[in-house]
Amino acid sequence: MARQYEMVIGLEVHVELATKTKIFCGCSTEFGGAPNTHTCPVCTGMPGSLPVLNKQVVEYAMAIGLAANCRITQTCKFDRKNYFYPDNPQNYQISQLYLPIARDGYVEIESGRIKKKVRIHEMHMEEDAGKLVHDEWDDTTLVDYNRSGVPLVEIVSEPDMCSAEEVISYLEKLRLIIQYLGASDCKLQEGSMRADVNLSVREAGSETLGTRTEMKNLNSFKAIARAIEAERERQIELLEEGKPVIQETRRWDDNKESSYAMRSKEDAQDYRYFPEPDLVPIVISDEWITQIKSRQPELRSEKLERYKKEFDIPQYDAEILTGSKKMADIFEAATAICGKPKKVSNWLMVETLRLLKENSMEPEDIRFSPENLAKLVNLAEAGTINSSVAKEVFEKIFSQDIDPEKYVEENGLKTVNDESALKAVIEKVIAENPKSVEDYKGGKEKAIAFLVGQSMKAMKGKANPGMVNQMLKEALK
Repeated sequence: MARQYEMVIGLEVHVELATKTKIFCGCSTEFGGAPNTHTCPVCTGMPGSLPVLNKQVVEYAMAIGLAANCRITQTCKFDRKNYFYPDNPQNYQISQLYLPIARDGYVEIESGRIKKKVRIHEMHMEEDAGKLVHDEWDDTTLVDYNRSGVPLVEIVSEPDMCSAEEVISYLEKLRLIIQYLGASDCKLQEGSMRADVNLSVREAGSETLGTRTEMKNLNSFKAIARAIEAERERQIELLEEGKPVIQETRRWDDNKESSYAMRSKEDAQDYRYFPEPDLVPIVISDEWITQIKSRQPELRSEKLERYKKEFDIPQYDAEILTGSKKMADIFEAATAICGKPKKVSNWLMVETLRLLKENSMEPEDIRFSPENLAKLVNLAEAGTINSSVAKEVFEKIFSQDIDPEKYVEENGLKTVNDESALKAVIEKVIAENPKSVEDYKGGKEKAIAFLVGQSMKAMKGKANPGMVNQMLKEALK
């Protein structure tokens, strides 16, 4: 009988924090920018420069720790992690090994119908490294230090996951918690959330952990799922052939859907950690923790339940709306203005999702204001514009955030409810389409739809379709 294997997976998740400035200096953390323009002597590791801790980094880290049910380390400090690499300007990274800011938490996930807790071993603050840019044309490597010193938290889970589905569920839960806190935008494609996967396989039922590998360079949930499946198969193949799995760091190439070894895995002692002499320990008082707790916003799970009760929205809709903080914020703000939650929800669930998909955008990329969405809902509900005009106007709101009231006025898009104007058009349509008139009178109900369409066309889509339908039927009697 073929041997059965199971995976054991733990994650190290790096999250760039949404501070305006870096962790130990006043340089901008903005993504992009010309190479080496967001830099100073501190973040480029110049001799004699001294770090000064950004308080907002500590507050974001505490907020994430508390939301992930962690215990906050009330006296925590920084350490130097020594390694030599061109993107690391000081030849050490300021991180936390001995006393990280938070420990012993958990995140509850759902995978299929199974709920489970993924334990968080610890979470620490650290600075990001620079970025190497390989120029294959010149066969040179350049370094951009804009990212050097951007604040990170690293969240280290216990090896509690056993499938790609559980890993994605954990990452999505973590991402939503952090986005709702406003601590990071967690954009995987921009590197503001990065996950390293520690994976091993063992025979099903065994208590002994197998040899683990660490997978790096994973910048989308799809890449993570593919990398997990490929690594699982690679390790099982080695074990089946009686070969050992080597503990190493591997780099995933998503285009080739395969990984290759980067280096044998280092342990903490390889980095020669020692306490950071230029930074004093951080003492976190009970009052400070209470203050951070009091500022914690409503998180997704609470919002989900409230939407169903307060706005009488179906579970599926509430899940989509709360699945993105941006979407939830727009929904609530627009509903507060127009007082029509179901109508606002419909515009977000149908037209907004359609346009996001067509433009390959994420909900976080939405640029229109809740005020303009609320105005559109009111215009459509009042019958000032009909549904086809409303869709046309919404596309303009989505792309340019125009004021729908002004746009409708300036482009003459108001619904025509003038009976005399409609009557003249309807008489003309009946006179020009004798075949359809005959079909309708002969019992073909569908013929009326053609006549309505012709009347709407003649009115340039601005008539009230219900009114046209009713007047046509009366005229045909």
